[in-house]
Amino acid sequence: MSTTVLKNISEIRRFFHRNEDPIYFISATNFNLLGLDEWVKNFKYICYIDCYGGKHPNVFCPSEQPHAEFQSIEDINNYLLQHKEVIDFIKRRGGKPKFVFLMFDEETERLSKELGADVWFPKAKLRTKMDNKIETVRIGNKAGVPSVPNVLAEVKSYEGLRKTCEKAGIGHDLVLQSAFGDSGHTTFFIKSEADFRRHESEIVGEGEIKIMKRIDCRGSAIEACATKEGTIVGPLMTELVGFKDLTPYRGGWCGNEILSTAFPPKVRQRARELTFKFGEQLRKEGYRGYFELDFLIDKKTGDLWLGELNPRITGASSMTNHAAFAHADAPLFLFHLLEFSKKKFNLDTGELNDRWADPAMIDGWSQMVIKHTEDSVDICSDAPETGIYKMLEDGRVVFDRFDYHRRAVESENEAFFLRILQPGDYRYEGADIGILVTRGRSMTKSFQLNERAKKWIHGIKQSVHGRPLPVAEAGPAFSDPAFKIL
Repeated sequence: MSTTVLKNISEIRRFFHRNEDPIYFISATNFNLLGLDEWVKNFKYICYIDCYGGKHPNVFCPSEQPHAEFQSIEDINNYLLQHKEVIDFIKRRGGKPKFVFLMFDEETERLSKELGADVWFPKAKLRTKMDNKIETVRIGNKAGVPSVPNVLAEVKSYEGLRKTCEKAGIGHDLVLQSAFGDSGHTTFFIKSEADFRRHESEIVGEGEIKIMKRIDCRGSAIEACATKEGTIVGPLMTELVGFKDLTPYRGGWCGNEILSTAFPPKVRQRARELTFKFGEQLRKEGYRGYFELDFLIDKKTGDLWLGELNPRITGASSMTNHAAFAHADAPLFLFHLLEFSKKKFNLDTGELNDRWADPAMIDGWSQMVIKHTEDSVDICSDAPETGIYKMLEDGRVVFDRFDYHRRAVESENEAFFLRILQPGDYRYEGADIGILVTRGRSMTKSFQLNERAKKWIHGIKQSVHGRPLPVAEAGPAFSDPAFKIL
């Protein structure tokens, strides 16, 4: 690799346009880094689920092999890395492979090393430490990024919880979060002893947990990348949370919107400043690369509180990396790859952040993650395929054409749908059906689903059909996986 220093965006773009090292995103689907293959030469996706029916030129899906039931995305990735077809595919393409993941563990790192590949992310051990919600509060405190008034403590009983909260002066209307977990599964709203009893087994014995004062707030998400040249900050996005049309999980993430006017300018600016400060503290902690912060915005006061840190790419990454600024300059994830490429670059991150803060750099899009919300189990016999859909004047949603480009959506009565649920899969409460991406908003000004979004969701769900389970399988209850694949 030459020692020349990359001095501006066009040189960085050219560097990746001419990239010779094979880079692979390995995950359940390619959703999180959708479209990145068009920025980086030799970038391929290795996926467990083929969302495209074999039609995407850069997605490789091996044939199904017998495996233990997956408990996590890490399990899926470790299965893929041991699959003969995947190993052959990587060997056949040669070069010094680089791997990026949504989730990985120390076993993933070991398997990657066996394949002679570099993992272009901080070590799994450091990521796990940073992913701890208790640690997030501490990093935030060091950086001057405030969390909702909270106390970190072990909970042994409801009486003990009350005493802890009285001492901390945070009242008794509470939100409890265990150190690790998935939105909607490990967040508990506790106002009374009855609420506590309902979740007691998931709270007691979990060690130190985060006990927060409950505030009336809006969720928001912002992604950034900590590089040796400073932290580069993306736009503040709204979050869709807990909508019954989309998810059965109260408090469960189910999408995002990106638009320049989602929040007042003061709030957007404050979020950017706090994210920058947090990123600079992450660098001191030894973490570098891509991360995402959730901010809780108090509806009454407009105060911004740190919600949580995801030290990785996330479900919102495809929104960040497709925003207008990404097309004008470069997707945020490109800076993550640059950081790990060890290529010397010299960038004025302050100037870049100022430019990306300009509302003209943000165009309006929304994505909705559609789950099966009924309390039923069957086998999917038919599901809408990936591509561009149109909404007719009578509100019906029809398939228009196959495409794997989100930008092929021309107007608000078109949408890009990425299929997750395949014919033959179990369809159970909480199963992911797919992701719908539209131009414009999916929520009203008061942050409720708008009518257009409801029509889109209904139209997609109408196209999903199931057949009953064979009688032999109808006996035992089918348990849904306690992890999200996005």
